[in-house]
Amino acid sequence: MASQVPLNVGMPSVAVPSTLREHFFVSGTNPAMRAFERVMTNIALTDIPVLLVGESGAGKEEVAVRIHQLSRRQDQPFIKMICASLTPDHLEELAHELAEATESGAPALQGTIFFDELSELSANSQIKLLHVLPDGDADPNARLLRARVISSTSQGVEEEVRSGHFRKELYYRLKGACLRLPPLRERPEDIPSLVDYFLTKHSSLLGRSRPDVSAATLRLMQAYDWPGNVRELENVIKKMVALGDESVAVSDLRAEFAGHGPTTERISLKETARAASRQAERELIQRVLNRVRWNRKRAAQELQISYKALLYKLKQTGLDGSHAS
Repeated sequence: MASQVPLNVGMPSVAVPSTLREHFFVSGTNPAMRAFERVMTNIALTDIPVLLVGESGAGKEEVAVRIHQLSRRQDQPFIKMICASLTPDHLEELAHELAEATESGAPALQGTIFFDELSELSANSQIKLLHVLPDGDADPNARLLRARVISSTSQGVEEEVRSGHFRKELYYRLKGACLRLPPLRERPEDIPSLVDYFLTKHSSLLGRSRPDVSAATLRLMQAYDWPGNVRELENVIKKMVALGDESVAVSDLRAEFAGHGPTTERISLKETARAASRQAERELIQRVLNRVRWNRKRAAQELQISYKALLYKLKQTGLDGSHAS
Protein backbone atom coordinates (compact mmCIF):
# COMPACT_ATOMS: atom_id res chain seq x y z
CA MET A 1 0.00 0.00 0.00
CA ALA A 2 2.78 2.44 0.89
CA SER A 3 4.56 1.83 -2.42
CA GLN A 4 1.54 3.11 -4.36
CA VAL A 5 1.63 6.59 -2.78
CA PRO A 6 2.12 9.20 -5.53
CA LEU A 7 4.58 11.37 -3.63
CA ASN A 8 8.14 12.27 -4.51
CA VAL A 9 10.53 10.16 -2.44
CA GLY A 10 12.58 13.24 -1.58
CA MET A 11 9.71 14.83 0.32
CA PRO A 12 9.70 14.73 4.16
CA SER A 13 6.84 12.26 4.31
CA VAL A 14 6.35 8.84 5.84
CA ALA A 15 3.91 6.21 4.62
CA VAL A 16 2.33 4.54 7.67
CA PRO A 17 0.53 1.24 7.02
CA SER A 18 -2.63 1.72 9.06
CA THR A 19 -2.94 -2.01 9.69
CA LEU A 20 0.16 -1.81 11.90
CA ARG A 21 -1.19 0.91 14.19
CA GLU A 22 -3.42 0.38 17.22
CA HIS A 23 -5.91 2.72 18.89
CA PHE A 24 -4.49 2.46 22.41
CA PHE A 25 -5.34 6.11 23.11
CA VAL A 26 -9.02 5.25 23.61
CA SER A 27 -8.32 2.54 26.18
CA GLY A 28 -9.51 3.08 29.73
CA THR A 29 -12.42 4.62 31.55
CA ASN A 30 -11.62 8.34 31.72
CA PRO A 31 -14.83 10.29 30.91
CA ALA A 32 -12.98 12.90 28.84
CA MET A 33 -11.39 10.18 26.68
CA ARG A 34 -14.71 8.37 26.30
CA ALA A 35 -16.26 11.62 25.05
CA PHE A 36 -13.23 12.20 22.81
CA GLU A 37 -13.66 8.76 21.24
CA ARG A 38 -17.35 9.35 20.51
CA VAL A 39 -16.66 12.67 18.77
CA MET A 40 -13.66 11.23 16.90
CA THR A 41 -15.70 8.28 15.62
CA ASN A 42 -18.44 10.55 14.29
CA ILE A 43 -15.97 12.92 12.61
CA ALA A 44 -14.07 10.02 11.02
CA LEU A 45 -17.12 9.17 8.89
CA THR A 46 -17.00 12.63 7.26
CA ASP A 47 -14.37 14.20 5.03
CA ILE A 48 -13.95 17.48 6.91
CA PRO A 49 -10.40 18.52 7.89
CA VAL A 50 -9.39 17.82 11.49
CA LEU A 51 -7.00 19.75 13.71
CA LEU A 52 -5.63 17.72 16.65
CA VAL A 53 -4.31 19.74 19.59
CA GLY A 54 -2.39 18.17 22.46
CA GLU A 55 0.90 18.04 24.31
CA SER A 56 3.91 16.30 22.82
CA GLY A 57 3.66 12.53 23.26
CA ALA A 58 -0.09 12.57 24.02
CA GLY A 59 -0.90 10.38 21.00
CA LYS A 60 -1.98 12.80 18.24
CA GLU A 61 -0.51 10.69 15.44
CA GLU A 62 -2.28 7.60 16.78
CA VAL A 63 -5.54 9.57 16.76
CA ALA A 64 -4.92 10.58 13.14
CA VAL A 65 -4.30 6.97 12.15
CA ARG A 66 -7.43 5.86 13.98
CA ILE A 67 -9.54 8.47 12.17
CA HIS A 68 -8.15 7.11 8.90
CA GLN A 69 -8.94 3.53 9.94
CA LEU A 70 -12.54 4.45 10.75
CA SER A 71 -13.08 6.45 7.57
CA ARG A 72 -14.24 5.42 4.10
CA ARG A 73 -10.62 5.96 2.98
CA GLN A 74 -9.22 3.18 5.17
CA ASP A 75 -8.05 1.11 2.16
CA GLN A 76 -6.16 4.07 0.69
CA PRO A 77 -2.76 5.50 1.76
CA PHE A 78 -2.10 7.31 5.03
CA ILE A 79 0.79 9.77 4.59
CA LYS A 80 2.51 11.67 7.39
CA MET A 81 4.07 15.00 6.35
CA ILE A 82 6.66 16.44 8.77
CA CYS A 83 5.97 20.19 8.80
CA ALA A 84 9.32 21.15 10.33
CA SER A 85 11.04 19.74 7.23
CA LEU A 86 8.55 20.88 4.60
CA THR A 87 9.74 23.62 2.26
CA PRO A 88 7.90 25.58 -0.44
CA ASP A 89 9.74 23.43 -3.00
CA HIS A 90 8.32 20.26 -1.45
CA LEU A 91 4.80 21.65 -1.65
CA GLU A 92 5.44 22.83 -5.20
CA GLU A 93 6.41 19.24 -6.07
CA LEU A 94 3.18 18.05 -4.54
CA ALA A 95 1.22 20.58 -6.60
CA HIS A 96 2.97 19.43 -9.80
CA GLU A 97 2.22 15.79 -9.04
CA LEU A 98 -1.44 16.61 -8.45
CA ALA A 99 -1.53 18.55 -11.72
CA GLU A 100 0.10 15.71 -13.66
CA ALA A 101 -2.32 13.21 -12.15
CA THR A 102 -5.26 15.40 -13.18
CA GLU A 103 -3.98 15.89 -16.74
CA SER A 104 -3.26 12.19 -17.24
CA GLY A 105 -6.59 11.14 -15.83
CA ALA A 106 -4.88 9.17 -13.04
CA PRO A 107 -6.44 9.38 -9.58
CA ALA A 108 -4.84 11.99 -7.34
CA LEU A 109 -3.93 11.19 -3.75
CA GLN A 110 -7.28 10.47 -2.08
CA GLY A 111 -6.30 8.74 1.13
CA THR A 112 -5.39 10.70 4.27
CA ILE A 113 -2.54 13.17 4.58
CA PHE A 114 -1.36 14.07 8.07
CA PHE A 115 0.51 17.35 8.64
CA ASP A 116 2.52 16.80 11.83
CA GLU A 117 3.18 19.88 14.05
CA LEU A 118 1.45 22.52 11.97
CA SER A 119 2.96 25.42 13.97
CA GLU A 120 6.41 24.52 12.57
CA LEU A 121 5.35 25.25 8.99
CA SER A 122 7.30 28.20 7.57
CA ALA A 123 5.52 31.33 6.29
CA ASN A 124 6.36 30.55 2.64
CA SER A 125 5.25 26.95 3.04
CA GLN A 126 1.94 28.16 4.46
CA ILE A 127 1.31 30.14 1.27
CA LYS A 128 2.19 27.15 -0.93
CA LEU A 129 -0.05 24.83 1.06
CA LEU A 130 -2.99 27.17 0.53
CA HIS A 131 -2.56 26.70 -3.22
CA VAL A 132 -3.16 22.95 -3.07
CA LEU A 133 -5.90 22.85 -0.44
CA PRO A 134 -9.50 23.05 -1.66
CA ASP A 135 -11.93 25.49 -0.09
CA GLY A 136 -15.68 25.09 0.28
CA ASP A 137 -16.44 26.27 -3.27
CA ALA A 138 -13.63 24.40 -5.03
CA ASP A 139 -14.25 22.62 -8.30
CA PRO A 140 -13.90 18.87 -7.52
CA ASN A 141 -12.04 18.46 -10.83
CA ALA A 142 -9.51 21.19 -10.03
CA ARG A 143 -5.82 20.42 -9.46
CA LEU A 144 -6.17 20.25 -5.69
CA LEU A 145 -5.35 17.88 -2.89
CA ARG A 146 -8.29 15.52 -2.55
CA ALA A 147 -6.93 13.53 0.37
CA ARG A 148 -8.53 13.83 3.78
CA VAL A 149 -6.43 16.37 5.68
CA ILE A 150 -5.59 15.93 9.37
CA SER A 151 -3.18 18.28 11.14
CA SER A 152 -1.68 18.33 14.61
CA THR A 153 -0.04 20.85 16.88
CA SER A 154 1.34 20.89 20.42
CA GLN A 155 1.69 24.69 20.32
CA GLY A 156 -0.92 27.42 20.55
CA VAL A 157 -1.70 27.96 16.86
CA GLU A 158 -4.47 30.38 17.83
CA GLU A 159 -1.82 32.65 19.37
CA GLU A 160 0.28 32.34 16.21
CA VAL A 161 -2.75 33.40 14.15
CA ARG A 162 -3.45 36.41 16.39
CA SER A 163 0.19 37.49 16.23
CA GLY A 164 0.24 37.15 12.46
CA HIS A 165 2.82 34.34 12.40
CA PHE A 166 0.34 31.82 11.01
CA ARG A 167 -1.98 32.63 8.12
CA LYS A 168 -5.56 33.00 9.27
CA GLU A 169 -7.08 31.64 6.06
CA LEU A 170 -4.90 28.51 6.23
CA TYR A 171 -5.76 27.96 9.88
CA TYR A 172 -9.51 28.10 9.23
CA ARG A 173 -9.14 25.93 6.12
CA LEU A 174 -7.45 23.21 8.21
CA LYS A 175 -9.60 23.62 11.31
CA GLY A 176 -12.76 21.95 10.10
CA ALA A 177 -13.05 20.23 13.46
CA CYS A 178 -10.70 20.83 16.39
CA LEU A 179 -10.15 17.94 18.80
CA ARG A 180 -8.17 18.48 22.01
CA LEU A 181 -6.44 15.37 23.35
CA PRO A 182 -6.08 15.33 27.18
CA PRO A 183 -2.57 14.77 28.57
CA LEU A 184 -1.90 11.53 30.42
CA ARG A 185 -1.69 13.24 33.83
CA GLU A 186 -5.37 14.18 33.49
CA ARG A 187 -6.45 10.57 33.03
CA PRO A 188 -4.49 8.43 35.52
CA GLU A 189 -7.32 5.88 35.65
CA ASP A 190 -6.40 4.90 32.07
CA ILE A 191 -2.81 4.01 33.00
CA PRO A 192 -3.47 0.36 34.02
CA SER A 193 -5.07 -0.43 30.64
CA LEU A 194 -2.29 1.40 28.78
CA VAL A 195 0.33 -0.54 30.75
CA ASP A 196 -1.46 -3.79 29.87
CA TYR A 197 -1.54 -2.83 26.18
CA PHE A 198 2.15 -1.86 26.03
CA LEU A 199 3.22 -4.99 27.94
CA THR A 200 1.45 -7.15 25.36
CA LYS A 201 2.73 -5.12 22.42
CA HIS A 202 6.40 -5.06 23.38
CA SER A 203 6.52 -8.61 24.72
CA SER A 204 5.41 -9.68 21.25
CA LEU A 205 7.72 -7.32 19.37
CA LEU A 206 10.79 -8.17 21.47
CA GLY A 207 10.03 -11.87 21.79
CA ARG A 208 10.24 -11.68 25.59
CA SER A 209 8.11 -13.04 28.40
CA ARG A 210 5.59 -10.58 29.71
CA PRO A 211 6.74 -9.31 33.13
CA ASP A 212 4.35 -8.87 36.02
CA VAL A 213 3.52 -5.37 37.27
CA SER A 214 2.56 -5.08 40.92
CA ALA A 215 -0.28 -2.97 42.28
CA ALA A 216 2.30 -0.80 44.07
CA THR A 217 4.07 -0.04 40.77
CA LEU A 218 0.76 0.84 39.11
CA ARG A 219 -0.01 3.24 41.97
CA LEU A 220 3.41 4.82 41.50
CA MET A 221 2.75 5.21 37.79
CA GLN A 222 -0.63 6.79 38.47
CA ALA A 223 0.96 9.27 40.90
CA TYR A 224 3.60 10.39 38.39
CA ASP A 225 2.73 13.41 36.19
CA TRP A 226 4.21 11.99 32.93
CA PRO A 227 5.59 15.14 31.25
CA GLY A 228 6.31 12.99 28.16
CA ASN A 229 2.75 11.65 28.20
CA VAL A 230 1.85 8.29 26.59
CA ARG A 231 5.15 8.15 24.70
CA GLU A 232 7.09 8.32 27.98
CA LEU A 233 4.93 5.59 29.52
CA GLU A 234 5.48 3.36 26.50
CA ASN A 235 9.26 3.82 26.73
CA VAL A 236 9.21 2.84 30.42
CA ILE A 237 7.21 -0.31 29.64
CA LYS A 238 9.46 -1.16 26.68
CA LYS A 239 12.51 -1.00 28.94
CA MET A 240 10.75 -3.11 31.55
CA VAL A 241 9.96 -5.81 28.97
CA ALA A 242 13.48 -5.73 27.51
CA LEU A 243 15.07 -6.25 30.94
CA GLY A 244 12.31 -8.48 32.29
CA ASP A 245 12.08 -6.62 35.59
CA GLU A 246 9.55 -4.08 36.86
CA SER A 247 12.04 -2.75 39.41
CA VAL A 248 13.75 -0.91 36.56
CA ALA A 249 10.60 1.13 35.96
CA VAL A 250 10.21 1.76 39.69
CA SER A 251 13.76 3.05 40.07
CA ASP A 252 13.41 5.25 36.98
CA LEU A 253 10.18 6.78 38.24
CA ARG A 254 11.55 7.36 41.73
CA ALA A 255 14.52 9.14 40.15
CA GLU A 256 12.09 11.32 38.19
CA PHE A 257 10.20 12.11 41.38
CA ALA A 258 13.46 13.19 43.00
CA GLY A 259 14.28 15.41 40.04
CA HIS A 260 10.88 17.03 39.68
CA GLY A 261 9.86 17.32 43.31
CA PRO A 262 7.35 15.38 45.44
CA THR A 263 4.84 14.64 42.69
CA THR A 264 3.68 11.52 44.53
CA GLU A 265 1.63 13.78 46.82
CA ARG A 266 -1.17 16.12 45.88
CA ILE A 267 -0.09 19.69 46.57
CA SER A 268 -2.65 21.61 48.64
CA LEU A 269 -2.43 25.41 48.68
CA LYS A 270 -4.40 25.49 51.93
CA GLU A 271 -2.06 23.03 53.65
CA THR A 272 1.00 24.89 52.37
CA ALA A 273 -0.37 28.13 53.86
CA ARG A 274 -1.03 26.42 57.18
CA ALA A 275 2.50 25.03 57.32
CA ALA A 276 3.98 28.44 56.56
CA SER A 277 1.78 30.03 59.24
CA ARG A 278 2.82 27.46 61.86
CA GLN A 279 6.50 28.04 61.09
CA ALA A 280 6.12 31.84 61.31
CA GLU A 281 4.23 31.50 64.60
CA ARG A 282 6.93 29.27 66.09
CA GLU A 283 9.68 31.69 65.10
CA LEU A 284 7.81 34.66 66.64
CA ILE A 285 7.22 32.85 69.95
CA GLN A 286 10.86 31.78 70.02
CA ARG A 287 12.06 35.40 69.57
CA VAL A 288 9.75 36.77 72.28
CA LEU A 289 10.71 34.02 74.74
CA ASN A 290 14.41 34.67 74.15
CA ARG A 291 13.91 38.39 74.68
CA VAL A 292 12.09 37.91 78.03
CA ARG A 293 14.49 35.13 79.05
CA TRP A 294 11.71 32.56 78.89
CA ASN A 295 9.41 34.30 81.32
CA ARG A 296 6.21 32.76 80.00
CA LYS A 297 3.83 35.20 81.70
CA ARG A 298 5.64 38.19 80.20
CA ALA A 299 5.79 36.43 76.83
CA ALA A 300 2.02 35.84 76.92
CA GLN A 301 1.47 39.54 77.65
CA GLU A 302 3.70 40.64 74.75
CA LEU A 303 2.07 38.19 72.39
CA GLN A 304 -1.38 39.40 73.58
CA ILE A 305 -2.63 35.90 74.32
CA SER A 306 -3.57 34.16 77.58
CA TYR A 307 -0.99 32.26 79.60
CA LYS A 308 -2.96 29.05 79.00
CA ALA A 309 -2.97 29.72 75.25
CA LEU A 310 0.80 30.23 75.30
CA LEU A 311 1.35 26.91 77.07
CA TYR A 312 -0.74 25.22 74.39
CA LYS A 313 1.26 26.92 71.64
CA LEU A 314 4.53 25.86 73.24
CA LYS A 315 3.41 22.26 73.26
CA GLN A 316 2.02 22.49 69.70
CA THR A 317 5.25 23.94 68.31
CA GLY A 318 7.60 21.68 70.27
CA LEU A 319 9.04 24.53 72.38
CA ASP A 320 7.61 23.41 75.72
CA GLY A 321 10.60 21.28 76.73
CA SER A 322 13.31 23.75 75.69
CA HIS A 323 13.56 25.73 78.93
CA ALA A 324 12.16 25.75 82.45
CA SER A 325 10.59 28.87 83.91
